[in-house]
Amino acid sequence: MPREVQLIAPGKLGMVEYELKGLEAGQVRVRSEFAAAKHGTEMAFVKGYGAGRGGYDRKLGVFIRPDGPPPEFRPGGVGNMFVGEVTEAAADVASLKVGDRVLGYGCFREVHTASADGCRKMPAGLSWKSAVCLDPADFALAAVRDGNVRVGDNVAVFGMGAIGLMVVQIARLAGAARVIAVDPLANRREVAEACGADLVLDPTACDAGVEVRRATDFRGADVAVEYSGAVAALQAAIRAVAFGGTVVAGAYPAPYPAGLDLGAEAHINIPNIVFSRACSEPNREHPRWDEKRIYATCWRLIRSGKLTGEDIVTPVVPFEALPEEYLKIATDPGANVKLGATF
Repeated sequence: MPREVQLIAPGKLGMVEYELKGLEAGQVRVRSEFAAAKHGTEMAFVKGYGAGRGGYDRKLGVFIRPDGPPPEFRPGGVGNMFVGEVTEAAADVASLKVGDRVLGYGCFREVHTASADGCRKMPAGLSWKSAVCLDPADFALAAVRDGNVRVGDNVAVFGMGAIGLMVVQIARLAGAARVIAVDPLANRREVAEACGADLVLDPTACDAGVEVRRATDFRGADVAVEYSGAVAALQAAIRAVAFGGTVVAGAYPAPYPAGLDLGAEAHINIPNIVFSRACSEPNREHPRWDEKRIYATCWRLIRSGKLTGEDIVTPVVPFEALPEEYLKIATDPGANVKLGATF
């Protein structure tokens, strides 16, 4: 039987076998070749702070915590996107055939049963590392558009995870005059340089807000994008942004501790704070833009080589090593940018 990587207990991963059922209409079977994790969202599940908010009530538009004890832990798969070969297709599937290589959504598992419509055919020669960065590119493009980055703008990006690194590249494509990357981890600053950042800053070694202002003729960043989820980074973004500029908050953080100061630079420099999430529909630019169009745009940029994940997907480990290596996302972030796996 095929296997998948599951969170089987808080802080513990294991290999779990699962049964393959017959294909339904519109489905294909895909044998995994490569896959990657989505660090921020998955850590909310692994660490448990996502569930602690309760469930989202769509009618009320708020999270509701249930009365009584917290819900019991439920095992679940981890992982985000995969690239693999179609080994079987339902009779009604015309868009894909056996032998096609595809990109799809799914956890770290050896064999996927997926909707054919939800898979994208891999162009010949496209790197799997770039392909599995479609998901971070989706949220990065939404953040750049929500921040209204325009030709000549100075952009500061806080948090050089996969989404932040895609923001660096997309801001450059949008015509930013200068892109400044901020992250405390040396490995991520190195990747930011490879992705086209003009200046990289270590916020543990300097006052990042002040240094962004110095690097922009003391004006400040026209747009500051925060994708680390750290309260100190959000504070630095507010400190760094120009008078009347825009701070884009796109991360999925745990509840912030006390200490966020909205009475200092924020009070004087009156920045706009915009929250960004590509999959919260309708999009701010509805009906012209929706997530489907964002995806299509990102996929075109990836296929054309204008966006790359070559330096972002690191480390790459064997599937068998994932139960041990995956937890290093939380315990050893300096060794990870975006965890990838081979099968």
